[in-house]
Amino acid sequence: MPLIDLTLKISPQLPSFPGSPQPQFLSWAKNETNGYNLELIFLSTHSGTHIDAPFHFINKGLVVDQIHLKRLVCDAILFRIKRGPNQSITKKDIINFEKKYGKILPNSTIVFVTGWYKNLRKQCYFNNNPGLSIDAAEYLVSKRINLVGIDSPSIDLGKDSNFSAHHVLLNNNVLIVENLCNLEKISGMYFKFIVLPLKLKGATGSPVRAIAI
Repeated sequence: MPLIDLTLKISPQLPSFPGSPQPQFLSWAKNETNGYNLELIFLSTHSGTHIDAPFHFINKGLVVDQIHLKRLVCDAILFRIKRGPNQSITKKDIINFEKKYGKILPNSTIVFVTGWYKNLRKQCYFNNNPGLSIDAAEYLVSKRINLVGIDSPSIDLGKDSNFSAHHVLLNNNVLIVENLCNLEKISGMYFKFIVLPLKLKGATGSPVRAIAI
């Protein structure tokens, strides 16, 4: 049973979304003086590979500790749609995929491979990333999907300061996972997707350990 880690490593060197803090690891105890080693961590709940709960944009939406486990251990469909700077994944792209491979069923989890995560260390990563068009987000909502993931820092285009796709998806209780990596290592189209956030009471999201089986 091969396991593929889809998670970015969190460190002080991890690039952060503009306006968000850099992760910090603070030494709290040392083995030499305290008999054990211990560190404190300071980071955004949306650092690195992370999940967005609906409450991230929707005031009456679910918070992260309310998400049922069955939504986080699921069968996923891999959509390989390569995209460059500020290029949209459109409704037409998804429909064409369905025509070739079959209809998206209710409660499906969709993961988009754009190849963008390879720009993680470049200045353009957070400002020019690809994402979903509004019509694509609305179409996925019409399909009543469970979760959408992407290998970019946002499900929205880098130039979309209104976070349009976030609003469409989260307002309809569709979960979002961003900053995935290593998706190209998945050989097939269908895989078991495990994405486990910390059970943070009342939080808008959480870093996750994302795994493909």
